Amino acid sequence: MRVALFLTCVNDTLFPDTGRAVVKLLTRLGVDVDFPMAQTCCGQAHYNTGYRHQAEPLARRFSEVFREYEAVVTPSGSCGAMVRDLYPRLGERARTEGRGDILATTVAPVVPKTYELTEFLVDVLGVTDVGAYYPHRVTYHPTCHGLRVLGLGDRPTRLLRAVGGLELVELPGAEECCGFGGTFAVKNPDVSAAMGTDKVRNAESTGAEVLCAADNSCLMHIGGTMSRLGVGMRPVHIAEILASTEKEPLVV
Repeated sequence: MRVALFLTCVNDTLFPDTGRAVVKLLTRLGVDVDFPMAQTCCGQAHYNTGYRHQAEPLARRFSEVFREYEAVVTPSGSCGAMVRDLYPRLGERARTEGRGDILATTVAPVVPKTYELTEFLVDVLGVTDVGAYYPHRVTYHPTCHGLRVLGLGDRPTRLLRAVGGLELVELPGAEECCGFGGTFAVKNPDVSAAMGTDKVRNAESTGAEVLCAADNSCLMHIGGTMSRLGVGMRPVHIAEILASTEKEPLVV
């Protein structure tokens, strides 16, 4: 199977260790992972801010870059949701606006073969025990796109429960948004900060050392809130936990 890593612009710029963890994990599971250097932004930031026409060239580029692969894996539920849920909407909108079927035809092949990391592990590779070891008390935050758009369900927690040494504790109010929401945090800073504080206080109540999620954008927001509140927890992407195999786990 020809598999490509779509790292996303946020991870490429700010969290490259997550990409390294994905490659380490998939390689350990026997998957040969390619990283197409021509990949860029998926266009989510443009789309969510109202610049939908400007997102179309990025959707076309994504589709062209990853067209030849059998599977595209991304460590981001939000960017995965952009491809799976919103690319078809972009194509349909172009059609209804009288601009033809070219965009819809271009994105159609890549949409069903784009997977968030935990989907790929559980649904495609058929594994939940990835041979990881991470001796820490962990709580898991299901991010909004993964929860509500992709429907990841219990895939992430099934993977975490199989990690050696890991104690998974339930997060109160887990399904509540952390308050990031991309530009929502910029446009509504007071509301965003209050939501982030609620999320962090709930996480703190678990006694966990680590708050885990499958989206670094949300972890960035939560981690910043933890820092401001002086909470001694670490935000860690699930890929980095699943990639850990040693007594000293892979963390940022």
